[in-house]
Amino acid sequence: MPNLKDAIALATVAHRGQVDKAGAEYIEHPLRVMHSVQGEEVQIVAVLHDVIEDTPVTLEALRQAGYSPAIIEAVELLTRREQDSYEAFIERVANNPLVRQVKIADLQDNLRIERIAEPTQQDYQRLEKYRRALNVLQS
Repeated sequence: MPNLKDAIALATVAHRGQVDKAGAEYIEHPLRVMHSVQGEEVQIVAVLHDVIEDTPVTLEALRQAGYSPAIIEAVELLTRREQDSYEAFIERVANNPLVRQVKIADLQDNLRIERIAEPTQQDYQRLEKYRRALNVLQS
């Protein structure tokens, strides 16, 4: 079964060339999320939390790489489905303690306004949506 180093390597390759809204390498975000949670399984999920949504990596590729069913399920739950509203997505995340822990760390990192070089009104609206989601997950 792949370990944390393997997950970091996979995420680094998958996110290569991607940048965030501040122009920083995107991989820095999953790494910050990973460093803010405890336990290898939770850290693996944290570093992989955006690979299905934002890269060509598939759940089947994670299965073939040997990731555990619990890790694959957690990454799948952290992947917002096109048909889901953001509120439905957050409700689904809230029902799994491991996934909730990673999503809270993800939201806390996303709420760091300094990640955005020149915040727009749309950015502030998105941050408010994240604050509401964080309140739901922490209650």
